[in-house]
Amino acid sequence: MQGLQRYWTDLGRSYFAPVTERWKRDGLAGVASYWRAFFAAEPGAEVKVTQTPEAVALEVKVCPAIKQLRENRREIVPCFCQHCYFISEAMAERADLTVRIEGGNGSCRQVFYRRDPNRAPQNLANIKEASC
Repeated sequence: MQGLQRYWTDLGRSYFAPVTERWKRDGLAGVASYWRAFFAAEPGAEVKVTQTPEAVALEVKVCPAIKQLRENRREIVPCFCQHCYFISEAMAERADLTVRIEGGNGSCRQVFYRRDPNRAPQNLANIKEASC
């Protein structure tokens, strides 16, 4: 599990580095813009992106990845939804942001904030295990 989490973190830091650079430059507005475009391009996604001066919230009603896996009767590993946290946190960290996620298994809430040392860390127990 630790190896998989490191892989997801490395993916967020390296592969998504160009996105992180935009987030550094544009702040929360860049985060909102990225996720709106991302989910608009994902078939079957039902996601509402809202921005306030303090945060960007993603209300994922239908996760396109989980939906695709289920429709194609593919196995879904229980920790699948944790990838969103580890990748997004690695992306956010370098832009002086952070993310907290609740829910999972096809529907979740992800909130991006400016990094604050007083904010409680992500509790992985708040991310539901995924199933078919």
